[in-house]
Amino acid sequence: MDTGTLAVPGARIYYEVRGTGPAFLLINGGDADAAMYAPLANLLADRYTVITYDPRGNSRSPLDGPQYEQRIEEHADDAHLLLREVGAGPAHVFGNSYGAMVGMDLLARHPEQVRALVAHEPMAIEVLPDADHWHAVFHEVYEIYRRDGVDPAVRRLAVEVNVDFPPEPSADLPAPVRDMLIRMRANMETCLAYELRSFVRFRPDLEALRGAWVIPAVGADTGKTFAYRVSAALADSLGTELVEFPGGHVGWLVRHAEFATTLHEVLDR
Repeated sequence: MDTGTLAVPGARIYYEVRGTGPAFLLINGGDADAAMYAPLANLLADRYTVITYDPRGNSRSPLDGPQYEQRIEEHADDAHLLLREVGAGPAHVFGNSYGAMVGMDLLARHPEQVRALVAHEPMAIEVLPDADHWHAVFHEVYEIYRRDGVDPAVRRLAVEVNVDFPPEPSADLPAPVRDMLIRMRANMETCLAYELRSFVRFRPDLEALRGAWVIPAVGADTGKTFAYRVSAALADSLGTELVEFPGGHVGWLVRHAEFATTLHEVLDR
């Protein structure tokens, strides 16, 4: 595995590159960083040049200045510049949660860089008929964070979106896992304070996406939850089918071998 740091406007992006072959960019969502994609990336690296990275303002990708309210478009610009830096040609892109929305914006504005996008359980609530309700929910989560701190806000968010959040970084865990969880806890504060409310205001360019290879995806264990509703609404808006992947919202982490097999099958089609 090779690592590097790329200077982009307002930040420095830490990234990792594995394998050889066509480019495959994995984009995180929420509080995750490149380390969470490592098990999946290792499995994909026998067929692809796999690129993972820490999103700006998170983990090992510091901003050049103080934190501020971020936008999906900035993160898509970072992905665009990273693909240009690595220079591996048009990429398959997998994005989870916020990362799926970053992938949508990257594809809409830089279609020459994306062969296909697997958009796994995006939080693109603007495609829902009750988007105003969800904006109110996420604003309430933010107010809980400001008043009571990270843990109560995360518990409320977990109930609303039916997603499990990472465990505490206990001392009995292996050092790399513990270090990742420590970074993720700091990232969750960044998410609540500077990303959540602005990211869910993102409106995907559906017209641009209809002319591209976009695969809306959902976890087989997700059930008829918030994430399913958004993924299904995206598929309907694009006039395509919703594809089922192993596991739930983070199936790519907990069932990475099955997930890699499904990715190969879907992209080979």
